[in-house]
Order: sequence, then C-alpha cells, then structure tokens
Amino acid sequence: MANILVVDDELGIRDLLSEILNDEGHQVDLAENAAQARAARALARPDLVLLDIWMPDTDGVTLLKEWSSSGLLTMPVIMMSGHATIDTAVEATKIGAMAFLEKPITLQKLLKAVEQGLARTVARPPANALKATSPLVDFVPEVIMAGSVLMATADRGLQSTQSFMLEKPLRDARDEFEKAYFEFHLAKEGGSMTRVAEKTGLERTHLYRKLKQLGVDLTRGKRNL
Repeated sequence: MANILVVDDELGIRDLLSEILNDEGHQVDLAENAAQARAARALARPDLVLLDIWMPDTDGVTLLKEWSSSGLLTMPVIMMSGHATIDTAVEATKIGAMAFLEKPITLQKLLKAVEQGLARTVARPPANALKATSPLVDFVPEVIMAGSVLMATADRGLQSTQSFMLEKPLRDARDEFEKAYFEFHLAKEGGSMTRVAEKTGLERTHLYRKLKQLGVDLTRGKRNL
C-alpha cells in the first residue's frame, strides 16, 4: 500500500490511472495542474508521483525543477507525456525524475515503473525541515519519549495542538493526522467547505471525497460556532 499522486490535466488519464492503481491496493490522490499538485504534495507527502509534462499552467518539468531546487523532491517522480521529445525526457531525468513513460501508457509498463519507484530508497527531509516544506500546515514537530509526536500549529485555538502515536502503521498515522487537520480547519471556518477548499488548495469535490474517506464529521464545525 502506497500513497501515489497522479498529476495530469486530462480527466480520462487521471481516472484510468486512479482505477488501475486503486485496484493494486494503492491510495491515489489526483491533481489536474501544478497548483493542485503543490497542495497535494504538501498535504499528503506522497510515496510516488506520476507527473504529466504538458500542462496548461505550469509544465511538469518546471514543477519538477521547483521541487528539486526547494528540497521537496523527496519522492520518486515518474514523468508522463505523449508529445515529449528525447531531449525533454533526458532533461527531466537529469533534474531528478526516475523514469519516463510515453503515452498511451500500457498497463505492464505502468505497474513495472510504479513497482521500481516504490522500491527505490528515498531520503526524507529531517524534522527541522518540515516547516519549510509544508506550506499548508504551519507546525513544528517535536518527538516525545513515549513514542508520539506533538503537532502544534501557529494558531493555538480550536484544538490546534494534537498528539499522534508514532508506533502506528504509516497509513493509520497519516490518516489520523489528516483527519485532525481537516477537523481543525472545518471548525476554524465554521464548517464552510468553500473556505476550507480555498485554505487547503483542494477542489471541493476532491476535498469532500477526502473528508468522507477519513470519516470526518462535516457538521462538527457548524456545531462549534
């Protein structure tokens, strides 16, 4: 089980890759442009990214350079394109992409590339670098002797301090953090999905699906008013 981010401006490609990867047991987040990819990367810190080269706002190679130069390229990235030249593919691999898939992508090549990417050992940034690499969550982590991590946000109200056990499986710990994060912002924004979507940089449909998946009480924020 891995958390995979698929970045592609074509809805059909996103849906197809999501279906295939979900069938393989992976958790998939979707982004249709660079802005959504930045938000998703900051929020979920994916284990692997499938990144389209040609996108309308910021192309994939530019986004890859941005992640690399800012220390955010801490996960394997597989580039995808149906129109890229050999020079573009070579440039992407020099920047840090681990592989390049040409569209239309065959099932065999996709699964092989994903398997190789997830098997690749990637160094994670140290704890003191998390503040700089997570623009959506302003927190300072502190490891406690009992085997938990204290996440303290800049805003001290609305249960802005949470404690998470580090001995849990990665997915359980991640889901616990994400649920607390969204509950905090729902309470802060009075239960407004629109304002929470703007705050987190997610589309309303993606946000709603995420909240339902995590079991977040969507009425909680309104009850706290």
